[in-house]
This record gives sequence, C-alpha cells and structure tokens, in this order.
Amino acid sequence: MATDASPQFRGVPQSPEFHTAISVSPPTHDGLEFWQFMIAGSIAGSVEHMAMFPVDTLKTRMQALGAGSCAVQPVGVRQALGSILRIEGTAGLYRGIGAMGLGAGPAHAVYFSVYEFCKEAFSGGNPNNSAAHAVSGVFATVASDAVITPMDMVKQRLQLKSSPYKGVADCVKRVLMEEGIGAFYASYRTTVVMNAPFTAVHFSTYEAAKRGLMEISPENAEDERLVVHATAGAAAGALAAALTTPLDVVKTQLQCQGVCGCDRFSSSSIGDVIQSIVSKEGYRGLMRGWIPRMLFHAPAAAICWSTYEASKTFFQRLGGSNSSVNY
Repeated sequence: MATDASPQFRGVPQSPEFHTAISVSPPTHDGLEFWQFMIAGSIAGSVEHMAMFPVDTLKTRMQALGAGSCAVQPVGVRQALGSILRIEGTAGLYRGIGAMGLGAGPAHAVYFSVYEFCKEAFSGGNPNNSAAHAVSGVFATVASDAVITPMDMVKQRLQLKSSPYKGVADCVKRVLMEEGIGAFYASYRTTVVMNAPFTAVHFSTYEAAKRGLMEISPENAEDERLVVHATAGAAAGALAAALTTPLDVVKTQLQCQGVCGCDRFSSSSIGDVIQSIVSKEGYRGLMRGWIPRMLFHAPAAAICWSTYEASKTFFQRLGGSNSSVNY
C-alpha cells in the first residue's frame, strides 16, 4: 500500500503548471524589483527637472544677487524674469540644462530606489508609518546628493548672469584646474543638511496627503490615482521648499562663490555663510528666491510623483501580464 501510494502522491503535483508556479520568485516590495524602482525614479527626476528648469534658473539668479561686488537690490520674480528675457532671451532660462540632464537621472534613480528599499525595511509591515517614510527619505537624500551635487554646482554656475563658462565641459575643466575637485563638493554638507529635513517633510507629507486624499473617496481612488499623486506631491513640495529656503540660499552662495563677483568663503561652514548673508542684508536675505523655489517644487513634485507612480504602475502591470502568461 505504502509503495503504491507514494508514486500516486508524487504524480499529482507534477503538472507543468505547478512547477511553473513554484518556480516564480516571490514579489518584492510593491511587486517590483530594485532596478525597476531605479528606472522609474530616473524617468521621474529627469522629467521633473527638465520641465521646471526655467523656474530653477530664476531662483538661482535671485539667490545669487547681492553677493560680493555685484551687490544688487533685491528684486521680485517678475523683475528677475523680465531682466533675463530682455537681455538674454528665452535661451537664458535654459543655460546649464545639460548639466542637470546628466545629473538628474542617476541621482533620482538612487533617490527613489534607496527610499523604497528603506521604507520596506523600516516600516515594519505598516504602510502608514510616517516616521519610517521620513527616515527613509533622509537616507535617500544622503545617497542621491552625493551623485547630483557636482552637476548641480556646474548647473548653478552656468545659470548666473554673464557666466564665464562656455558650457558644461568647459566649466568642469576650469573648476578642476583652478579650484580642484573639492569645489564640486563645497556645498555637499549644506545640501545634505538642507535636503534631510526637506525630504523628511516631503515624504511624510506626501504619504499622509496621499492617504488622506484616497480616504475621501475610496471608491474612486483607483480612477483618480494620478490626480491624488499630483496633488499630494504638490502640497509636499511646496511645504518642504518653504521651510528649507534659508539653507538653499546658503547652498547657492557656496556653489557660486568666486564667480560673477560672488563672495568667496574661507570655509564651507553653514554658520559663516549665514552670518555673512545676515550682516549684509538682514534675515530677509535668507529667504531670497523663496517664491520661485515654491513655484518650482510644488509643480515639480507633482510631476515627479505622478510620473514615478505611473512608471511603477506600468512595471506592475507588465509584471502581472508576464505572471499571467507563466501561470
């Protein structure tokens, strides 16, 4: 009996369908692989920065004003935009976009993949853990800032009025020869100090806003998915941008030091730069460019998050199609 039953028992699950099913690897976080998060993040970051680059140029010009020998009275958004268009034309709004194009994709690939990895690790199975979202965002920004800071410095120097550099390659070459490789990372500490709270506020606000918006009309949550991501992203981007503007001003000053009359600092100390700005312009100097910064980050975050989530959905559906074929 035993010898007869054993072959019969083994014969039941030996169908091709069963073996195909058990050979499929278990799904990862959100049903996606690490490389898929990287591609989705890279697409989202590139689309975001390319679409909003003129506003970023406007912010940089406003934050660099009043530095060193090129001291200029503070100007509004309309005045700054009119000056660029009148003197340089539309092309002036896009100087340095090549540097951002080189840096945004890789940096955001690192940014979102590290965020998703840490979110899964720290959430403890609770998708509504705001603390885990905030901490994951901090880890993500430390990693991504190491990738994007050099190109961000090149971008900002090219965005300055009467920039002495011909392009990305010329800027990189001259900075290496005249200032050394350390110049590319002069603002890294400030960038991390700025982006850590920025990202913590951004991600926790985004996740909370997304959850709240989906709870308002759960029956339509799937149909309104894009609107929810865009709205939550815009709210998160605007709030985080407003709170971290002073540190963004410090970052701009450090990255543009010694160029077009901007002050050169003896160290990259955040305190020294803040003291210098306050002594010249008062505390309002730390809020230079806050309007274009918010105007940048609100739609940029909406574009970034909706593109990122759409890319994730594409990969999830692609994976579902493949799985259905395998089964």
